[in-house]
Amino acid sequence: MKLTILGCYAATPRTITNPTSQVLDIKNRLFLIDCGEGTQVQLRKNKIKFSKINHIFISHLHGDHFYGLVGLISTFMLLNRINDLHIYGPKGIKEVITLQLRLSNSWTNYNLFFHVLESKTSEIVYEDEKVIVTTIPLKHRIYTNGFLFREKIGDRPLNVEAVQSYKIDKCYYQNIKKGKDITLENGQLIENSKLTFDPIPTKSYAFCSDTIYDESIIPIIKEVDVLYHESTFLQQEEVLAEKTMHSTAKQAATIALKANVKNLVLGHYSTRYESIALFKEEAMSIFSEVLLADDTTCFEF
Repeated sequence: MKLTILGCYAATPRTITNPTSQVLDIKNRLFLIDCGEGTQVQLRKNKIKFSKINHIFISHLHGDHFYGLVGLISTFMLLNRINDLHIYGPKGIKEVITLQLRLSNSWTNYNLFFHVLESKTSEIVYEDEKVIVTTIPLKHRIYTNGFLFREKIGDRPLNVEAVQSYKIDKCYYQNIKKGKDITLENGQLIENSKLTFDPIPTKSYAFCSDTIYDESIIPIIKEVDVLYHESTFLQQEEVLAEKTMHSTAKQAATIALKANVKNLVLGHYSTRYESIALFKEEAMSIFSEVLLADDTTCFEF
């Protein structure tokens, strides 16, 4: 599982920082999460192939999380994209994007599908044979979701020596890898555990963008491998965090601790601070496994 941070700063883009956008590579699927201004430039800088992005998840309709979307959609068209593009986001996402495309006479030459999210409870929004994505309802100034990406449990690796010792025909291998027991011609039942190894452990990633401190998300993100949680402010600005419905680094770490996650990635920093190292220092007073997101940073788990 690989996470590439394209941008992770709050509010406005600067010459040295970019607003929220990141790419998750999980089970050979590339998911773009949020799309602030400059996303397509950052994709190029990080050498991420545009053609591999087929699903885009938008947390909410504040500009620093989606103002780069229409530009990216238009660039896809100029690059003669063929693949369908799926966009998952709050009510209004289809209206605001199609209005810009219509007024600029820039309709796409590929299929563009909008999956409008309105539920205030967690729901499955994407699923295939390897990955499942559910929403994480967040509390912000407008309707907002985080997203939980989970690998599905794969096939059980075949214990070749064991299978061959029982002289089992290869035509049964696929069923064995799916976890099924096998009955030999003499009627003997061979339990699957004797023919396979445990599957590779699955990985999970929870993206929690703009939100106030909210313990109601803990059951959804419990024991995930990686939690990205916004940390716009340090604890000294806790009152401002509450007023603007954002979180502090200490609060993000508290959520990570209570959810028993393996790794916490901080991001969405206010640019008022001299160094983002201050965020890690504050968070580590609560939770030990803290990583700092920064533009072009790449994490592999």
